[in-house]
Amino acid sequence: MLSRVRVWLNRTYAENVFFMDQLRRNPSDRAVEIHATHGDADSPVLAAADTADLEPEGLSPAGYVEYALDQCARRGIDVFVPRLHQAAIVAHRGEFEAAGTALLAPTPQAIAVFEDKATAYEAVRSVGVPVPPFQRVRTADELIAAVEELEAGGHRACFKPASGAGGVGFRVITRSPFSLLQLGGFPGPYVQLDLVVSALRRAEHPVDWLVMPRLEQPEVSVDCLTGPDNRVRLSVGRTKNGRRRGFTLQEQWLEPARLIAEGFGLHHLSNIQFRMYGDRPVLLDVNTRPAGGLYQLSLCGINAPWAAVQLALGEDPGQIVPPFLGQDYTVVSGPRPLRSVPVDRQQSEEAEPLPPAVAAAVVLPLG
Repeated sequence: MLSRVRVWLNRTYAENVFFMDQLRRNPSDRAVEIHATHGDADSPVLAAADTADLEPEGLSPAGYVEYALDQCARRGIDVFVPRLHQAAIVAHRGEFEAAGTALLAPTPQAIAVFEDKATAYEAVRSVGVPVPPFQRVRTADELIAAVEELEAGGHRACFKPASGAGGVGFRVITRSPFSLLQLGGFPGPYVQLDLVVSALRRAEHPVDWLVMPRLEQPEVSVDCLTGPDNRVRLSVGRTKNGRRRGFTLQEQWLEPARLIAEGFGLHHLSNIQFRMYGDRPVLLDVNTRPAGGLYQLSLCGINAPWAAVQLALGEDPGQIVPPFLGQDYTVVSGPRPLRSVPVDRQQSEEAEPLPPAVAAAVVLPLG
């Protein structure tokens, strides 16, 4: 009889309750126990886990590595899926392996390349993957010059932080003056150039932004599973065009994603995003972690989280091809129970049993 697998997810996204659900419903019928840690006591991943701890606040990356090694030893973790302090953790992969824990994460070199978007764009362009034109700006004058150059070429300018994830800090530049139109409805990504310039001139420190043309839909996120031998086992594109979501196996999206995953050591789960610049796909972003929407591949008959855990444990799942592509769908939110009592830091063994998990979000097909 196969032993149970103990998996730890640290300070991860709320959507990864589905990652956890899929591990428990794995096709190998293997017993899986999940440990979760977070800085928010009301994170749904804590309620969905078998055991949970609140993470200590204020730890340096080195201090967090020590904390993580202690967690792995005390909890008997077989596979650790790090998000917070990923770079520091993978630099100590040998110590985790000595403790009996496999890291479901890429190489330190891959993380270093893709932590900075400008470095990432230059790197992937050098291997033949198209990227959008961009300029790195730090001051108001540099921003104005970059925006004027893009607008002269007929483009709408946007900017985003050179480092970051999840679209945080992305804004689209507009020349329209601020008016009541901006105060109606829900806030959007548009921001007036004069307001941005004014804020930059008042700032005490320079920014670190990339300015580029706004890219067009569809947006395609390619989920990849890559082995330590640099060979991709799984690559499926998830398309997004407004509310409509779908799947694709078209090589114009998958081929450059595989080139990046294999060429830069993006071992285990990664997510590589593209959009359209004119009539061709260009790289938008590279995530060196499982995407929050990875669970949506279940609509194609794939359990990607379990395949990744197998690979981390040295049980190669082989080449994974979706048996079918699910129909178009959209994503809506729904309730998820929280723990009935707060999690004490480092004291979750004494907490009451967790309630059974229910759906936190529902994936519905479009009619």
